[in-house]
Amino acid sequence: MEHHTVPTTVLWDIDGTLVLNAVSPGNLYHLALERAVGRDLALRVGHQHGRTDAGLIAEHVRAHDFDDALIPTVSGHLRDLTDERFRAGDHRKPAPGARDLVRRFAVLGWRNGLLTGNSEHRARVKLRGAGFDLDAFDWAHSFFGDEEVDRAGVTDRAAAALRGERAVIVGDTPRDGEAADAAGIPFLAVATGVYDVEALRATSAVVVARDCVEDVRVIEDAIAGLAPLG
Repeated sequence: MEHHTVPTTVLWDIDGTLVLNAVSPGNLYHLALERAVGRDLALRVGHQHGRTDAGLIAEHVRAHDFDDALIPTVSGHLRDLTDERFRAGDHRKPAPGARDLVRRFAVLGWRNGLLTGNSEHRARVKLRGAGFDLDAFDWAHSFFGDEEVDRAGVTDRAAAALRGERAVIVGDTPRDGEAADAAGIPFLAVATGVYDVEALRATSAVVVARDCVEDVRVIEDAIAGLAPLG
């Protein structure tokens, strides 16, 4: 497909999209809460894919009837735990073909942005651990979930910033798609997380790709054919 010169921003999700999911992805939030209160606690919140850091922290805090004033302290401990695990060698693995596709989009002149439930700091740690070149991403056109309890709040900010340009959210969960729909941004699904192709076909995705290797051409052509955001 011919690639027109409309400014294009690809907004990548991280967990399950650029990097493979952690074995126990929800544990850090619980551990951060325990550090904040200084004692062991029962685990009352299961992990929910596609949530934001702010939303998950708030849910853990409220599940134990703690005051929301504790949330910033828990956030700080989450950052510390992320750094500690990185230094201990607990690094994520890149999703198949993701690093190559980021480089390919850069060659096409497309921005590689991020739209993730992570904070910017945690995004950098995860991507660095998975071997991504951090300079390949446009951090000024990236949107993070450490201040938004709901993912739709993140996509709303992205839509406002990118109005008149071509943009797409690439993600691996129905929540990614729902948040994209709410903001009027096209959604492109990749089945590299916990949801398979059939589950993702139930979303509004313009394309559902098996991964960034098998369906790389389909992904590129689908993005190239999108109209600018209204």
